Amino acid sequence: MKKLIVSVAVVLMMIVLAMTAIPALAATDYPTKQVTYLIVFAPGGQSDREARRQQPHLERILKQKVLIDYKAGGGGALGWRELTRANPDGYFIAGFNIPHIILQPLQQEVGYKTEQIVPVAIFQRTPLALIVTTKSQFKTLQEFVEYAKKNPGALTMGGTGPFSNHHMATLRLQKTAGVKLTYVPFTGSAPMMMAVLGGHVAGTFANSDDLVKFKDQVRILGSATDQRFTDFPTVPTFKEMGMDIVLATDRGVAVPPGTPEPVIQKLEAAFLEIARNPEIQAEMKKQGFVPVAMGQKESKAYIAKTTEIFKELVADLKK
Repeated sequence: MKKLIVSVAVVLMMIVLAMTAIPALAATDYPTKQVTYLIVFAPGGQSDREARRQQPHLERILKQKVLIDYKAGGGGALGWRELTRANPDGYFIAGFNIPHIILQPLQQEVGYKTEQIVPVAIFQRTPLALIVTTKSQFKTLQEFVEYAKKNPGALTMGGTGPFSNHHMATLRLQKTAGVKLTYVPFTGSAPMMMAVLGGHVAGTFANSDDLVKFKDQVRILGSATDQRFTDFPTVPTFKEMGMDIVLATDRGVAVPPGTPEPVIQKLEAAFLEIARNPEIQAEMKKQGFVPVAMGQKESKAYIAKTTEIFKELVADLKK
């Protein structure tokens, strides 16, 4: 009887060891099949274009197909909620934006928490600037602000969903200038810019690459940067005009909570190899982006630090 009990115990132990070894082995062999790369904004925007730039390089490095998929809505919240509930095996990854993943959970229940977005790498930054079209009646920031003061709520401002960086910039402008604007959310930067260029909204805080892309169609009233844009040296910063508005959007890629560390490390190595590629960095700069190459640990620390900053900004806006 004792021998039978011992035998059963040994068999059970072997089963447990085998079950725990399978994930470890899978992580070591990763990837062995197609990887889905989710973009949480509409096709054609910055996140989509960067994923498309990365796609062939990821396939070369990982030696597997990479499928770009989309789930827009809620300023990215629908896609990030799906990410946090996905199987943590490394075959479902998603682009993320800062401060979106910080601001959304701070403001309301969105189905995910900032700490559930497990960063692999941060690879791009796009500073913001307030723009109108060249056909707009507003030639300067002063004219824009004066009109907004005389006509509360009449000026509409586009943005990439609620509690995004564009939303935060609009709220900051309202507070610092003492005006009321009407914020109009879109499903991504591409439809946002089409709305501005089509005259459907008065203006927006545009991403730096859109300033370059549509330079002949837009007028920049002020840049939300510490220093003037290199490509637009005559455009003053908000700080120069007495307003403390400095904001940029950071882009990276994340995996679901519980993803094995070896899988994260393989993805991190792949994304950092691409981010550090001199040719890709040159392309980014030419298009108005700021290249970044933060690994998982640095990205986690950056998100934690940025979260504290935005907690203070949000608290200040609510006063």
